[in-house]
Amino acid sequence: MKTRLLTTVLAAALLAAAPSLAMAQAQARPAASAAQPSAAARTVLDASSRILSALETRRSEFRANPTALRGFIDGELSRGFDRDYAARLVLGVHGRGAADADVKLFADAMADNLMARYGSALLDIQGKPSFRFKGEAPLPGNRGVKVSTELVRAGAEPTPVEYLMRNVGGQWKIFDVMIEGISYVQTFKNQFDAPLRQKSIKDVAAELRNGSMQATAGPAPRGK
Repeated sequence: MKTRLLTTVLAAALLAAAPSLAMAQAQARPAASAAQPSAAARTVLDASSRILSALETRRSEFRANPTALRGFIDGELSRGFDRDYAARLVLGVHGRGAADADVKLFADAMADNLMARYGSALLDIQGKPSFRFKGEAPLPGNRGVKVSTELVRAGAEPTPVEYLMRNVGGQWKIFDVMIEGISYVQTFKNQFDAPLRQKSIKDVAAELRNGSMQATAGPAPRGK
C-alpha cells in the first residue's frame, strides 16, 4: 500500500505540480518564530487546495471525460511546474546542446505518457489525507528554495515530501519533487540514461508518445 501511495503521489506531483492531489487543508506546523510560509510555499499550498477542489467538484465529469481531466492537469502543470527545466535535468548530459524544441518534445511526451498510465489515480484517492507545511531552506548556488511538507494519513506514519522550486520571471515553479528522499528527476534520469545513449531525444520522445516506451513513476529500490 505504501509503495502504491508513493508511486501515485510521485506521478501526481509531476503531472499536477502540487504536493497532493488529495490535500484537505494545508496547516503550518507551529514554530517558535511563527514565520508564515513564503511566496514559494504558498504557491505549493494554494495549488493543492485548488486542485483538490476541482477534483472533488468535477469528479463525475472527469470520470466520464478523460480528455477534460487531461486538459485540467495540463493546465495546472503549465501553471506551476517548470517542465522544460526539469526535462533538461532528467536528460542530463544527453541534453547538452539540445535544441529547446527537442527538450520540450521530450518533456511533453513524458508527461503525457505518465498521464495516460496514472491519470485515473487522481480520481481514486480514498479518505482525506493532508499535507503539513514544515519549512523551507535555500538551495545551494541561489538555485531557489526547498519547501518541506509531510503527507499525513490516519493510521500511518507521516511521509516527507519536498519540493524544489525556482523563480521564473517572478513566479515560483517546481522543478523537482522528493518523496522520502527519492527525487523524481533522478528517478527518471536513471531510467532514460540507457535509451538516450542509443537513441536521439526525438526518438525517445516518439516512443513515449506511441507507448512503446513507458515512463515509470514508481521509485527504484534504494541502494545501501
